[in-house]
Amino acid sequence: MDVNDKIAIVTGAARGIGKAIAIQLAKGGANVVATDINEDDLRDTYNDLIEIGNKCLISRLDVTNQDSVNLAVKNIMAEFHSIDILVNNAGTIGAPGWEKRDVPDESDWDAIYAVNLKGMAKITEAVIPTMKSNRKGKIINMSSITGRLGTVTSPPYGVSKAGVINLTQAWALELAEFSINVNAICPGLLWTPMWQRIAHQWSLDQEKWKGYTPRQIFDSAIKDRIPLGREQTPEDIAYVAAFLASDYARNITGQAINVNGGSHMN
Repeated sequence: MDVNDKIAIVTGAARGIGKAIAIQLAKGGANVVATDINEDDLRDTYNDLIEIGNKCLISRLDVTNQDSVNLAVKNIMAEFHSIDILVNNAGTIGAPGWEKRDVPDESDWDAIYAVNLKGMAKITEAVIPTMKSNRKGKIINMSSITGRLGTVTSPPYGVSKAGVINLTQAWALELAEFSINVNAICPGLLWTPMWQRIAHQWSLDQEKWKGYTPRQIFDSAIKDRIPLGREQTPEDIAYVAAFLASDYARNITGQAINVNGGSHMN
C-alpha cells in the first residue's frame, strides 16, 4: 500500500507484529520511527529498515511513562515536523513471571492495564495535536481476538483488548471532524515470542498439554480453532495495518478488523 513519504510511529516494534508492521510501512514508502522498551532487539529492526532505503529512526519508548512518551514525540517532531501514522502495537500479557502463575494476580492486572490501555492512551494523546493541526492522520490500535471472545487463561488481557476496541471507537468519533481515521486490528493465533510463552504456560497449567512442546500446543490450537487451518503471521497483520494507514482506507474508521483465519466472524 502506498504510504509514500508519510511519517509513521510504530510502538512495540522490536519483534513480532510490530517489527513486521514497521517493515511493511517502510516498503510502502513511509519514514518509520520504530519504538520499543527493548533496545537490543530494536536495533535488529533498525538494521532491517535501513536496508529498505527510507529514512528511519529508532527510539526507546516506555509507553507507561509520560516523560518517555513526551520526549519521544518531541524528538520525532524535531526531526520530521509531522506525524501522519501511529500504530499502537506495544502490549503485554502480564507482569514479569506471568507464565509461571496458574492465575493472573494483581500485578498482572496492573501491568496489562498500564501498557495495553493507559500506555496506548498516553502516546495517542501526545500525537493527536499534530494530527489535528494537519487535519489528517491514521491511528491503528492492536487489539486481539480475545477482545471479542474473552479468554479463561488470562481474563485481564482479554478485558484490556476489549477496551482497545471501545477506545478505538471513542477516538474515531472524537477525531472524525479532523479527518483522522482510527481503527483496530484483532489478530488470531500467531507464533510469536509472546505465544511461545503462552504455550509454555499451558504446558505447565493444563493436564491436557503435559508432555507437549510449545509448538505442538500451538499447532493443536490452530487445528482446533482456525477454519482455514493455518496460523496467522506477523506479515498478515502488517498487510492490514498498511492498508489502514493508506488513503485506500480513507472511509474506514471505528472498525475492529479480524485477521484470524475465520476463528470468529462478525
